[in-house]
Amino acid sequence: MLVLGIESSCDETGIALYDTNKGLLAHALHSQIEMHAEYGGVVPELASRDHIRRAIPLTQHVLDEAGLTLQDIDGIAYTQGPGLSGALLVGTSIAEALAFTLNIPTIGVHHLEGHLLAPLLEENPPSFPFVALLVSGGHTQLMRVGGIGDYELLGDTMDDAAGEAFDKTAKLLGLSYPGGPAVSKLAKQGKPDRFKLPRPMLNSGDLNFSFSGLKTAVLTLASSNDLDEQTKADIAYEFQEAVTEVLTTKCMSALRETGLDSLIVSGGVGANQQLRAKLNTATKRKLCKVHYPRLEFCTDNGAMIAFAGAMRMQHAKAGDYSFTVKPRWDLAELQTP
Repeated sequence: MLVLGIESSCDETGIALYDTNKGLLAHALHSQIEMHAEYGGVVPELASRDHIRRAIPLTQHVLDEAGLTLQDIDGIAYTQGPGLSGALLVGTSIAEALAFTLNIPTIGVHHLEGHLLAPLLEENPPSFPFVALLVSGGHTQLMRVGGIGDYELLGDTMDDAAGEAFDKTAKLLGLSYPGGPAVSKLAKQGKPDRFKLPRPMLNSGDLNFSFSGLKTAVLTLASSNDLDEQTKADIAYEFQEAVTEVLTTKCMSALRETGLDSLIVSGGVGANQQLRAKLNTATKRKLCKVHYPRLEFCTDNGAMIAFAGAMRMQHAKAGDYSFTVKPRWDLAELQTP
């Protein structure tokens, strides 16, 4: 089965083709970072309009790259939620319109399920069951994954997500948007041991997270020090150390509590090199395995949507092509296909 995947949940337009026999055939992505950087964050209306401009040309580009046509597609998967309502509507309406024209089935994909399954696109994918850390600008969750649609929430953030804390810290330090890469880059010039920030809920006895207090602690540091470049770098270094230490400790606790020995890490913060270094060391010490998607698939992309859709579309049939989007959608609501 050949599935076209369309991702348009926020500020990246992603299109991909996934073949259940041959694997990922082609994918393309347009990022809106430069457009939104002027405003210091995503402007929903601008995001929606840009998706409209990009989706069809990117679809044609991916088809050309794979040497295929629209008539070769057996089904279309699109991000149904969660995300920005207007942005979701763009991808959803394009998917349903194309499917109506081609008389093929569609399936709405949960954005987080796409991230959750992204490491399965790699050459040496993990086997079920495993523990998953979903860590991005909007989510920080630990899940036990028994299979497609078999997801048990182990821990969640009580307030800010890790990626959100990175973005807010970047603003406090006067760094550019997006905040995560900017903080990580600056942290490389930071000196250890100058500052000490809290590790929220590190010893809470559960698998939940909290990062709002850490953001407040950064605000206190920034307000009480002259923010020369070295001071900014030292704060960025300690902030990154705090976040990655908490994430690593909770991941190892999740592996221990579930009795599993395989961990996958997905989402934008999963590209953070310090987090990967800590997890690689910790899992190796405990004789566990850790899997990541390639860096380009840590952020939003069409490949993960095409793959997740293909896993769920095996028995789908062409329908009435009515649709709705789900800006808020609990991953726990998904069922095994």
